[in-house]
Amino acid sequence: MEVILLQRVEKLGKMGDVVNVRTGYARNFLLPKKVALRATKENISHFDKEKATLEKLNVKHKEEAEILGSRLEDSMAVLIRQASESGQLYGSISARDIATALNNEHITKNNVKIDHPIKTIGIHTVRLQLHPEVSVQIKVNAAMSEDEAKAQAKTFEHLTTNVEEKNEEKKAKETKEAKADKGPNKPKETEEAEGTAEE
Repeated sequence: MEVILLQRVEKLGKMGDVVNVRTGYARNFLLPKKVALRATKENISHFDKEKATLEKLNVKHKEEAEILGSRLEDSMAVLIRQASESGQLYGSISARDIATALNNEHITKNNVKIDHPIKTIGIHTVRLQLHPEVSVQIKVNAAMSEDEAKAQAKTFEHLTTNVEEKNEEKKAKETKEAKADKGPNKPKETEEAEGTAEE
């Protein structure tokens, strides 16, 4: 089925693109969520008339998502769960659990993108898709108690700081070595003049 996209859809296209998708995908996802319209002559002409309005609305939603993203980026959602001695959770942490833990009316389970449910204790990175063009990374801290969650967060912060410091030291060392390899910077004309004088 051919549809006109009303907003950017990951791995499909951008606003205004006419794309061919499976009928089930269009009927069950794109059309009910008002992400696309059937690509009929009437809908195409209607879209062309409304395109400027839709683009302004899209820009507004994108700006709102960027503001929300700047507040949420690198934040940590703490989830307390029962687990075995080996760190395996009894059950798992789903997108719905993460959305609830963030306690933000703008975040739903549909915004939380995880490849698979979280089944172990620890700190996990999760992506929040706030707008088709805006996504941020957050941390999910799965622990058996509040104290354990605080300890994990402190350890994670310490490790992250050490890694960043080592990366900066490595970069500084590489820059210093690169400058040393180049030697003194002589202009090409000076080198040629010295070569001529020696002859």
